[in-house]
Amino acid sequence: MSHPHPELGAPPKLPKGGLRVTPLGGLGEIGRNMTVFEYDGRLLIVDCGVLFPEEEQPGIDLILPDFTSIRDRLDDIDGIVLTHGHEDHIGGVPFLLREKPDIPLIGSKLTLALIEAKLQEHRIRPYTLEVKEGHTERIGSFDCEFVAVNHSIPDALAVAIRTPAGMVVHTGDFKMDQLPLDRRLTDLPAFARLGEEGIDLLLSDSTNAEVPGFVPPERDISNVLRTVFANAQKRIIVASFASHVHRIQQILDAAHEYGRRVAFVGRSMVRNMGIARELGYLKVPAGLVVDVKALDDLPDDEVVLVCTGSQGEPMAALSRMANRDHQIRIVPGDTVILASSLIPGNENAVYRVINGLTRWGADVVHKGNAKVHVSGHASAGELLYFYNICKPKNLMPVHGEWRHLRANAELGALTGVPKDRIVIAEDGVVVDLVGGVAKIVGKVKAGYVYVDGLSVGDVTEAHLKDRRILGDEGIISVYVVVDSTTGKIVGGPDIHARGSGIDDAAFSGVMPKIDEALAKSAQDGITEPHQLQQLVRRTVGKWVSDNYRRRPMILPVVVEV
Repeated sequence: MSHPHPELGAPPKLPKGGLRVTPLGGLGEIGRNMTVFEYDGRLLIVDCGVLFPEEEQPGIDLILPDFTSIRDRLDDIDGIVLTHGHEDHIGGVPFLLREKPDIPLIGSKLTLALIEAKLQEHRIRPYTLEVKEGHTERIGSFDCEFVAVNHSIPDALAVAIRTPAGMVVHTGDFKMDQLPLDRRLTDLPAFARLGEEGIDLLLSDSTNAEVPGFVPPERDISNVLRTVFANAQKRIIVASFASHVHRIQQILDAAHEYGRRVAFVGRSMVRNMGIARELGYLKVPAGLVVDVKALDDLPDDEVVLVCTGSQGEPMAALSRMANRDHQIRIVPGDTVILASSLIPGNENAVYRVINGLTRWGADVVHKGNAKVHVSGHASAGELLYFYNICKPKNLMPVHGEWRHLRANAELGALTGVPKDRIVIAEDGVVVDLVGGVAKIVGKVKAGYVYVDGLSVGDVTEAHLKDRRILGDEGIISVYVVVDSTTGKIVGGPDIHARGSGIDDAAFSGVMPKIDEALAKSAQDGITEPHQLQQLVRRTVGKWVSDNYRRRPMILPVVVEV
C-alpha cells in the first residue's frame, strides 16, 4: 500500500496518455469532498463540498477546498459532476463559480435543484446538465456513465469516467440498502458490468469501513419513530440534516398517522424540503405541513417541529433552543429527536446540546438510546461485497479520516486487490494512472480555506491561534507614552485586562518593571517604537506567567511625543 509522506514535491508533467487524480478535499477528514481528474490538458471535477468548523476554529462559518492548484486553469475545466446534494459535496460550488460562473454543473434532478437554489442566493445562474442513472454523457475529454447508488438523500449517483488512459469509477457516498424507502437500489448489476469491462481505478467511500457487517435498512427506523410518537405527551421536535429527505418523509408519515401537524424551522430546512416536495421526492398529505406561526393555535400534542442542528452547530435552531436563544422555548414534557449520526469531531457539541435540552425538561431521543438513525455509508460487509463485484485493478479509498481510509484499503486487499495497487492518499496528493498502474507522483497545495462572514481565505491559521488565545486566556493592553528623543516614559503605563481573570489593580506590581525596562533601553539608545513594544510585551508576559501561570494575548501600544 502506497501512502504520502511530507517530502513529496510538486508533481511532474502528466505523461502523455496518462490520467491524473488530485483530491483537494475529503481525504483525512469527513467533508470538503472534491476530486480533480486531468486528461490531455483538460480537467473534470467531481464534487466541491464544504467542511464545517470545529471548536478550535472559532468564528469560522465554513471551510472550503483550496482552489490554488486549479485557479490558473479554470478555462480547462470541462465540468463539475455532483454525485448528490449534501453540503459536504456541493457547498463549495458557489465559491468556485464566483471565479468562473460558466463552468457546467452535471448532476441529477434533485442535486441540481438544491445547488441552483443555493447559487440563487449568490446571484449566480449556472449552466447545468441533468443526468440520470444509466445515462452516458461526453463531458469534454471525459466519457461519463452515471450509476444509481443508495444514500441518505435521493438521486445519488456514482460516476464511471472513461478516457484512453483507462476507466475510473468514483462511488460518491453510497450504501447497499436492500429495502430503500424510494425503492431505488444501488445498481449492483451496473457495477458488475463495469467490473467485467475492467475498472482501472476505483475511488470508494470509506466513511464506515471500520464498521462490521451491513447497514440496517432505513425502514427499521419507522417503527421506532412510531413508538416515540405514540408515547410523546407534548410537542415533538426533530433535528435532522436539511437535506435528509428520507428521514423527513418518515417523520411526516408518523405525524400524519398520529394526528400531528408539522412545521419546518430554519431557512435551509424550509428551502430544501420545499424543493423536494415540489419535485415529488417528498410526499406530503394535504394540510399536514403548516407555517410555524400556525402551531401557536394547536395543542402541544398535535405539534411536530422539524429543524436543523443535529450536529450541535452553534447557530442552528436546536442549539439555540438548548441555550434559550430561540423563539421556540423547550418546556418539560417536550420530546426531542436527534435523527442523525454523530460526525466525528462533533461529539462534544452534540452532547452539550443534549444536556441543555435535558436541563429544560425535554426527553431527548438520539442514536445512543434509540434506533433513530442509520448511516448512509456502506459498512465493511457491503464494501467487501462491492469489491468482489467490481474487481478493481487499482483502489484509492476516499471520503474519510485516516483510520477509515486505511480500514477500507485493508478490505480491498482482502478481496484480492494487490497491495502495491492500493493507494492511500490525502488531500493534495497527486496520483497518476499510467499504463494501468496508479502511483503517487507529488503533492499540490490543499490546505483549509476559511469562510468568515463575507471574507473568504483572509483568515489564516495564525489568526485562529490568536482567536483561541483570546478565547482561552483573554487580552491585556498596555499603553505607554515615551519621549521620542530620549525614549523615557512621559505617560503611563496604563494597563487594562479583559477576559484574563486578572484585576486591573493587580498590575501595580508590574509597572515598576516596565519603567525599569524602558529606562534601561533609553540608556542603550533604543527609541524605535516597535522594539519598545516588544520589550513591554516580554516584560508583562513574564510577570503574568510568573505570578499567574497564564498566557493571555498582550497588546502593547507605545506612542512617541
